[in-house]
Amino acid sequence: MDKIRKEFPVLRKGVYLNTAVYGPLYDSLIDWRQEHDLDFLLHGSEMRENTLKVIADTRANVGDFFNCKKNNVALVNNFSIGLNTLLEGIDVRKKVLLFNNDYPSVNWAFENRNFDISYVKMGVEVEADIEAAIKKGHIDILAFSLVQWLDGFLIDLDFIKRLKQSHPDLLIIADGTQFCGAKTFDFDNSGIDVLGASAYKWLLSGYGNGFMMFSDRIIEECSVNTIGFNAANGNFDNRDNIRFAKKFEPGHLSSLNFGSLNFSLQYFQNIGMDKITEHNKFLSQRAKEEFAGLGLLDQHIVEREKHSGIFNIKVDESVFQSLFQKNIVCAQRGSGVRLGFHFYNNESDLDTVVKILKTAK
Repeated sequence: MDKIRKEFPVLRKGVYLNTAVYGPLYDSLIDWRQEHDLDFLLHGSEMRENTLKVIADTRANVGDFFNCKKNNVALVNNFSIGLNTLLEGIDVRKKVLLFNNDYPSVNWAFENRNFDISYVKMGVEVEADIEAAIKKGHIDILAFSLVQWLDGFLIDLDFIKRLKQSHPDLLIIADGTQFCGAKTFDFDNSGIDVLGASAYKWLLSGYGNGFMMFSDRIIEECSVNTIGFNAANGNFDNRDNIRFAKKFEPGHLSSLNFGSLNFSLQYFQNIGMDKITEHNKFLSQRAKEEFAGLGLLDQHIVEREKHSGIFNIKVDESVFQSLFQKNIVCAQRGSGVRLGFHFYNNESDLDTVVKILKTAK
């Protein structure tokens, strides 16, 4: 990982623990982006065929990376656009279960459409509470973030799979923006019907690119009316034969933006998602031990067996300023300070933060 760290210039400025806000760009991606734009500069419309290939390759590689059928992958500029497009095709009379204080782009999309909504509170036994709410309220749709943006709370993915098996008619919609890229994930065997993500955070792809992945069941349940010439692959005869996922791509897509996503997927694969997963798991466990030992974590985080790489530590403004002054890049969220560890972080980064926290307390 030390070799990989050299690819990230931002790490030379201090300890970067702000991936939950923005994943940093890296040298080899910038090289690719510059070469891409230089080709456009020199060749203009001759680049069109290459552009179409980049988009097709990206769609296929998203499917390979997350184990989803290529034809069930849609490329979108961000998760919010994808979710709002989806919900235009779902009956608002369906009963929906959301998480309290989930990311606004998840909850607002449902709340703004007058669905019949109930909520579950985040806690140690949230999975049991979800199951109870589904049985009691005859829920049709469960929608949530796999990792909670405020404190990094990670839903039990094995539970989601079991939940789908016991409630096959339940539609499960997930936001993977704070999850995808941090660990391995198998969409087709997850029990999730829709997973969308913006790729500028843990997938390190810059702004303007993301994706939606669909199960075959959601295609049967949802009717999307979005349409455009790009969705028909520029063919007049395809107007009435556009597959479900392509309806999320009505207009032209940027080969720079989505090519960046494609490049990052290949970059992650070259490192090895198994290695990234293990490294992030190790850092998460160590960070949790350190922060819990300092009494800086909420009890519902401490008592959970598994957690993500995001932590919200209970410190005040003065401690945040101490971190800031010592070049720890992080963010204030909720009533604390949020720190996020990814594969380019190491134990030394954690030790530096812990030392500052012990001094500042």
